Amino acid sequence: MLKKPETLFVLGYMLLPLLALLSAIVGLTMILGGNKILGAIVLVVVTQVFAFGAIFALRRRKHALLAETDRS
Repeated sequence: MLKKPETLFVLGYMLLPLLALLSAIVGLTMILGGNKILGAIVLVVVTQVFAFGAIFALRRRKHALLAETDRS
């Protein structure tokens, strides 16, 4: 499933960046609301996981597209 370029496109360009943005908003809201430690953890860890996941999906998509054109 994670070898199809279409699936990786949706993950890399749409879903994971949106989740990173939402988790950054939640982290900042938590920090401004007074829960500084947990907000910083969400802001740093969770947001970065989604951001690096998007980069990983885009790299896998690139390799999948290159392998697909090599087979043709």
